[in-house]
Amino acid sequence: MATSKHSTIAKVRDVFPKLGELTDKVVFGDVWERKGLAKRDRSLVTVAALVALKADDQLRGHLVRALDNGVKREEIVELITHLAFYCGWPAAGHAAVIAKEVLAEHG
Repeated sequence: MATSKHSTIAKVRDVFPKLGELTDKVVFGDVWERKGLAKRDRSLVTVAALVALKADDQLRGHLVRALDNGVKREEIVELITHLAFYCGWPAAGHAAVIAKEVLAEHG
């Protein structure tokens, strides 16, 4: 699966073509296609890591991907609430604002 035209990598692909190629071939072409975890589960793990890292741009894209992979709105809310106690209140609060925007945009 190639990166979305709205991804962080899409914004810099013209200057960093190799980064785009590695993202497409390795991250989404290999890692995300491994059979050891369902894409839904990979989405939950990835969103959790991005919340903890406060990786805003990547979090937006992966929240959309999570919804596309079958993660429910309620599960995203519960995930971020749960993470408040493990990765910090500020990180979860910040992620909640981003998730609210993404959820509003994607029904």
